[in-house]
Amino acid sequence: MIDKVPEKAIEKLKNAGVEVTYIPGIEREALLEKIDEYDILVFRSRLRIDREIIDKGKRLKVLARYGVGLDNVDVEYALNKRISVVNASTASCVSVAELTLGLMIAASRNLYLHMSSVKNGRWSKGEYIGVELYGKTLGVIGFGRIGSRVGVYARAMGLEILAYDSRDVSREVGKLGGRQVGLEELLEESDVVSLHVPLTPRTYRMLNEKTLTLIKDGAILVNTSRGEVIDCRALLKHLDRLGGVAFDVLEEEPPRSQHLLELIKHPRVIVTPHIGAETREAMERVADELACSILEALKWQ
Repeated sequence: MIDKVPEKAIEKLKNAGVEVTYIPGIEREALLEKIDEYDILVFRSRLRIDREIIDKGKRLKVLARYGVGLDNVDVEYALNKRISVVNASTASCVSVAELTLGLMIAASRNLYLHMSSVKNGRWSKGEYIGVELYGKTLGVIGFGRIGSRVGVYARAMGLEILAYDSRDVSREVGKLGGRQVGLEELLEESDVVSLHVPLTPRTYRMLNEKTLTLIKDGAILVNTSRGEVIDCRALLKHLDRLGGVAFDVLEEEPPRSQHLLELIKHPRVIVTPHIGAETREAMERVADELACSILEALKWQ
């Protein structure tokens, strides 16, 4: 295990007879020197598990992503080498959906500005007037496990739902009284736009110089999926006309690039440090689901 995980995940594997070496934060070069000692590699999103690491892992049987996304893994190459690739695809859905809703509310009511003001000794009542979400239109880009749950929560708060997805999700959206639409229509009609897509060649910078211009003035943009699905350099040009931007993910974590630091400093931008799955409940579920997936994959080796 090369990244920090709860003790429960370690205990569950140990109880199943798996010998566990726990070295959270190990650097890439050190991992390359040690990887040939292990049958299983458990990791998060910090390092890219590419062909070099996979080739060095002569004994590797299972690559286990502690979390949902697999965009930092060369999955096809691993599978071609008969290495199983597993993750915890459903464990954090509730936690990410709840955070998404929280970010929507924080952006719509300028909570971050008020909190900062009060903590710094000012009383900002009347200074930052927010908007209600009730009666507004939420556009959900990616109506899968997380996106659909966000839709359910938002509908309960009185928002109208639009969805864009590569699959036919019209029935699921229809149950919420909403519609499946094209990306351009969603961006043009939504008061809040929320992204819930995996990182693929198709979704890479799907919100770019062209598509960002379609978002209406005063709209709120939320991203709890992957940072690379938005061109943040292009987004900088739109910050002053948007109602708010709230991200839990960035294309570079932690951010060091000048354009990301400029983005974060803007008064209408909220950024949290990729905490979508960081609840006690989600971490418990991830530990259970991933351990079970690893043990099941070993049976088929």
